[in-house]
Amino acid sequence: MVVLLCVAALVAFAANSIFTRAALAGTSIDAVSFTAVRLVSGALVLWLIVLLRAAGAEGRGSWASALALFGYAIAFSLAYRSLTAATGALLLFGAVQVTMISWGLVRGERLSAVQWAGILLAVAGLVGLLLPGLSPPPIGAAGLMLAAGFSWGVYTLRAKGAGDPTRVTAANFGRAALPGVAVALAFGGNLSWDGLGLALAVASGALASGMGYAIWYAALKQIGTHTAAVSQLSVPVMTAIAGVVLLAEPLDWPTVIGGACILGGIALVTRSYRMRRSD
Repeated sequence: MVVLLCVAALVAFAANSIFTRAALAGTSIDAVSFTAVRLVSGALVLWLIVLLRAAGAEGRGSWASALALFGYAIAFSLAYRSLTAATGALLLFGAVQVTMISWGLVRGERLSAVQWAGILLAVAGLVGLLLPGLSPPPIGAAGLMLAAGFSWGVYTLRAKGAGDPTRVTAANFGRAALPGVAVALAFGGNLSWDGLGLALAVASGALASGMGYAIWYAALKQIGTHTAAVSQLSVPVMTAIAGVVLLAEPLDWPTVIGGACILGGIALVTRSYRMRRSD
């Protein structure tokens, strides 16, 4: 059962990139409208899940976390106007992990030689994806996705120990939906959408985000933190495969090699850390 939960959650995380890229590259919906609909639909589904669960869990979220969540969501959408699903997922995942590892270093965490090698390999992969002459993605879009990853890393760090994760996420989605809707209203007549774009935005929020996070938190209760971290290495891989199969996106060798460096480096860091903790 726990394996099925993990697989379902990881597929949902990969689907977020696919839904977003499909909507912003193949329909008339704009990134601002997509973000607002995603956050609102995610908040509604998460609160429905909270209401259906047994009472007693605590967790109220915070505005700081909600703003980090909103920053991630809007940058994610804006970036996917120009990035392929695979490149976006690799940049996002790399930035999240670099943010969290960097915070550990700031707090005085000591790393082994193998972990440092993993960090250098992952950073080299990120840099390699952006090097001129290697078919780099648009620098503006890449910067936005790195910013999305940084924001998600901050959100993840703030969520640790904040209470019941599903309830906290529901509260933060509800708060984040407010600036999402406010920005959409501010753009007014500059927004655009169609039926398919709205459906993909709802799917991203309700299924890939709301249901995905709820399933993931249920799985986390039965697996270790570092097993969870390693299992997330599969998300960019699934995203890349789905991008090629479902969206007919190209997958060039610089992306494959850079992605292998990023995922391999992070695997070294998380595996080495797990082995040190078990000693």
